[in-house]
Amino acid sequence: MSWTRGLPGALAVCVLLLVAAAGCGTGTAHGRRGAESPSPVGKILDRTDESGRHYRELDRRQAPEVGTEVTPDAAGGWDVRIDVRRFRFSPAGTAATAVAGRGLAYLFVDGGLVARLRTSTYHLSAGLVPHGTHHVTARLYADDGTVWAVQGKPVESTADITASGAETATPSAAGAASPAGTPAPTSTDTGASSPDAG
Repeated sequence: MSWTRGLPGALAVCVLLLVAAAGCGTGTAHGRRGAESPSPVGKILDRTDESGRHYRELDRRQAPEVGTEVTPDAAGGWDVRIDVRRFRFSPAGTAATAVAGRGLAYLFVDGGLVARLRTSTYHLSAGLVPHGTHHVTARLYADDGTVWAVQGKPVESTADITASGAETATPSAAGAASPAGTPAPTSTDTGASSPDAG
């Protein structure tokens, strides 16, 4: 009769193994349907920006695009708008992981970092843009700090502005650059950004 006592035990072990196997590998990100995969996207290049941040290469069809519009305001400063496609700004506190189409924009004036942007608008004070011609550039970064790039070039847009002291002039040829850096036909390029501490 020892074989009859062993049969229920063996059946119980088989049932436990089947139940455990059914719970593994649901095919969704940790069991959450529709969750974004935190896995890295694109290819990390050896090339870096001025701060040493590596470029993250994407195929043109997947890459975000950015455009920049800079207009003088009544108080003597400049209003900046950033227009993005296939890109969403990440909120503060987002994990430092590259996710396709997510991140923030860095705003540069004449190559110097002015702000990290997480919304579509930013105000440049008159003190940041003294008399003369200046280049205002918005460049897109992933949340892990890498630079979104296409064909080895950063996804960025540059608008050239001329500050005369009485800021009533319109900006000159804002470079609404697509990932490849081709200028847009107008000086109006809009989007989403706000300053991020850091």
